[in-house]
Amino acid sequence: MRSAMSFRRDTLTKPIFALARGVLPAMSDTEREALEAGDVWWDADLFTGNPDWSKLLKVPQATLTDEERAFLNGPVHELCAMLDEWKIFWEWRDLPQDVWHFVRREKFFGMIIPKEFGGLGFSPYAHSEVVRKISTRSIAAAVTVMVPNSLGPGELLMRFGTKEQQERWLPRLADGRDIPCFGLTSPEAGSDAASMVDTGIICKGTFEDREVVGLRLNWHKRYITLGPVATLLGLAFKAYDPDHLVGDQEELGITVALIPTNLPGVEIGQRHLPSMQVFQNGPNRGRDVFIPLDYVIGGKERLGQGWKMLMTALAAGRGISLPSLSAAGAAYAARTTGAYARIREQFGISISKFEGVEEPLARIVATAYQLDAARRLTCAALNAGIHPAVISGIMKLHATERMRTAVDDAMDIHGGKAVIDGPQNYLGNLHRAVPVGITVEGANILTRNLIVFGQGAIRAHPYLLDEMNALADTDRERGLTAFDKAFWKHVGHSFRTLFRAFGRSWTFGAFALAPDAGDATPFYRQLSRYSAAFALCVDMALLTLGGALKRKEMLSARFGDILSELYLLSAALKRWQDEGRQKEDFAALEWCMATGFRTIENRLAEILANLPNRFVAVFLKLVVQPFGARVLGPSDRVVHECASLVLEPSSARERLTPDLAQVDDDGGFARLERAFTLATSTDAIAKRLRAAHIRDWKEAVSKGVITQAEGEQLAAAHEAVTKVIDVDDFAPEALSPIYKKTVNVHQFFQELGEQRAAS
Repeated sequence: MRSAMSFRRDTLTKPIFALARGVLPAMSDTEREALEAGDVWWDADLFTGNPDWSKLLKVPQATLTDEERAFLNGPVHELCAMLDEWKIFWEWRDLPQDVWHFVRREKFFGMIIPKEFGGLGFSPYAHSEVVRKISTRSIAAAVTVMVPNSLGPGELLMRFGTKEQQERWLPRLADGRDIPCFGLTSPEAGSDAASMVDTGIICKGTFEDREVVGLRLNWHKRYITLGPVATLLGLAFKAYDPDHLVGDQEELGITVALIPTNLPGVEIGQRHLPSMQVFQNGPNRGRDVFIPLDYVIGGKERLGQGWKMLMTALAAGRGISLPSLSAAGAAYAARTTGAYARIREQFGISISKFEGVEEPLARIVATAYQLDAARRLTCAALNAGIHPAVISGIMKLHATERMRTAVDDAMDIHGGKAVIDGPQNYLGNLHRAVPVGITVEGANILTRNLIVFGQGAIRAHPYLLDEMNALADTDRERGLTAFDKAFWKHVGHSFRTLFRAFGRSWTFGAFALAPDAGDATPFYRQLSRYSAAFALCVDMALLTLGGALKRKEMLSARFGDILSELYLLSAALKRWQDEGRQKEDFAALEWCMATGFRTIENRLAEILANLPNRFVAVFLKLVVQPFGARVLGPSDRVVHECASLVLEPSSARERLTPDLAQVDDDGGFARLERAFTLATSTDAIAKRLRAAHIRDWKEAVSKGVITQAEGEQLAAAHEAVTKVIDVDDFAPEALSPIYKKTVNVHQFFQELGEQRAAS
C-alpha cells in the first residue's frame, strides 16, 4: 500500500504539483491572515455538495437568559422611551445628555465585557436583540450602543489583550468612564485597509517622566464612529523598527494599539454628517504621538499581528451589529407598511387589496422573515463560540442589501406619507440611514465581488486550503506528500459530486437527501440539489481558471450569490422548524424558497454562459442545468398569502415583527398602531354600513343598522386613521433662518414679484 502511494505521488502527483506551483498566484500576508481568521461552519457543509441537514437542525436555538430578558424589558425599554428621533436628528443633532448618561450608567457600552471586569457579560444573541430593539426607535442611539460592543478596543482587549491591559481598561469601558472608538479607515485606505500609510516607528521616548521603548505614531483617520467623543482610541497602523530595538525585522506589519485621546499630539476632528445621521462620527489625526509598547494590544508579542486580530474580531462583529439593525429595519417596515396599507383607502377600498401593493408588501414580509431567521442562526453559532468568517460576510452584505429593498418598498407603498418629513414620519430617517449600512464594515460591492466566494472557496472547500498550503510549503518534499494526499481526496470528492449533481439535476432533486420536515421537505431536497450543482461548478471553475478565478469578479460574485442563498434559505428552514412549523407562516417560507431558487438557477445559468472554457461550460450545463433555469419565483397565490400576514392582528404578525420598540406616546408609529387596532376591530361594523349603502355612521344608527356604541367606535377609528394619514407642515421661519426677520412671508414674495415685474 505504501509503495503504491509513493508510486502515485512520484509518478502522477509530482508533475501536477510542479504545474500547480507554477501557476499558483502569490498570496500576500494580509490575504493569508484574512483567510485564516475566524471559523468555518455550516458554509463548509454547503460546499461539500451534500449538506447534513440533521447537523443544522440540531443547532440549539439562540435564547436569552432571564437576566438578558430583564435588561430588554427594563433599561432597553426605558432608553427607547427617552428617545425622540425627530428631535435627535432635526433639532439636537445628537443624543441628549440624559441619554448619554443613561447608556453609560446602565452599562450599554459594556454588554459584551465579562462580569469579572464590570461588564454585563451578555451573549452575542442578547447583544443582537438589544441593537435590534433600539434600532426600531432611533438609528442614532442604536449605532451609539452597538459600536462599543462591535469591532473595537473592548472586543480586541478581550480576545488579545494582556491580563494587565484587561484589568486596566475593560472596567473603564464597561462602566462608561471611557468611550471607545476604532480608527481603521483613512483617506488612502478604505476597503483596502492594507494600503494605509499611518505609521508607528519603534524608538525610545519619554512617557510619564520615564524613558521607555515605544512607538511614535503619525496617522490620519476618518469616518470614525464615536470618534468626536471618544476618550480611548483603538488605532490600526503599520509598525516599523528601523533601529531593530525589538528584533531583526524592520517592517513589522499592521499593528493595533490603544491611544488615550488626551495624549499630546492627538487631534480630534470635527464631525461628519453621514447621510444626515447624527450619531457621533468624524476624523482624527495623530502627530508624533508617543506611546509605550505596552499600549500595543497584546503587548510587544502582538506587533505586526494587527490584521489577523482585526479579521478575527470582524468575523464575529459583522454577524451581529449590522444584521441586527437590518433585520430590525425589515421587521419595522413590514409592521408599519402592513398597517398603513390596511387602513389607507383609495378608490373606496383599502390599498392592501391592490395586487400592485401586495407584491412589494409580500417582498417586505418575506424579507423580514428571512433576515431574522438568518440573524438568529448566526447568533446561535456565535453563542456556541464559533466565529464564522464567511457567513459574517454573507450576513453583512445581504442583510443590508435586503433591508434597502424592504425600506424602498415601504416608501413606495406609503407614498407621500413617508416622503413628507416631520415628527409623524416614521420611515424617512430609516430610509436616509440605509446607505450607511451598505458602506461600512467593508463596502458591499467589494464584499460581494471578492470576499464571500473568494474567502469561502478557500476556507469552506473540503480540500482547497490544504492543497494551497502544501503548494506554498518551502519544504518541497513535505509539500508534495501533503499535496498528494489532499489532491486525490479532492479528485474523489469531485467525481462523487459529479454523479450526485447529475442525478439530482435530471430528477429535479426528487431523490436528494432531506429530513422529515413536513410541508418543507421538498425545499430541503432542492437545496441538496443546488448544493451539489454549486460544488461541482466551483470545482470545474477552479480547475479551468485556477488563480485567475479571483480576478473574474463577476463570476466570483455569482458564485457568492449562490452560496449566500444556500445559507439564507437554510436559515429560513431552520426557523420554520424551530418555531413548530407554523402553518400561518408557511407562505413567507414559500416566498423565500421560490425567490431564492430563482436566484440560484439564474446565477448558475449566468456562470455557465460566461465560463471561459466553453467545453466545460457545455458539459456542466448538461449535468447541472439540462432543462435551463426554470424557477419563475413565487406564485400569485403565495404573494397574496404572504402579504396577508401583516394585514390583520394575528400571532403570525407578532412572530414576524416581535419586540419592536413600541412606546405609548403620540409619535407616528404609536398613532399607526392605534389606528390599525381600531380599524381592524371595527371592520365588521364598517361592512354593515357598506352593505346598507350608508356612509354616515349617525344615519346608520338612526336606521338601526348599527348601535350607538358601534357608531362611536367607527368614529374613533376614522379619527385615528385621519391622524395617521395627515402629514407634518411647518411655518417657513421654522425651516429656514432667512425668513425669521420677515414679518409676512407671503407679502415678501409678493413684493419681490412686483419688483421683478417693474424691472
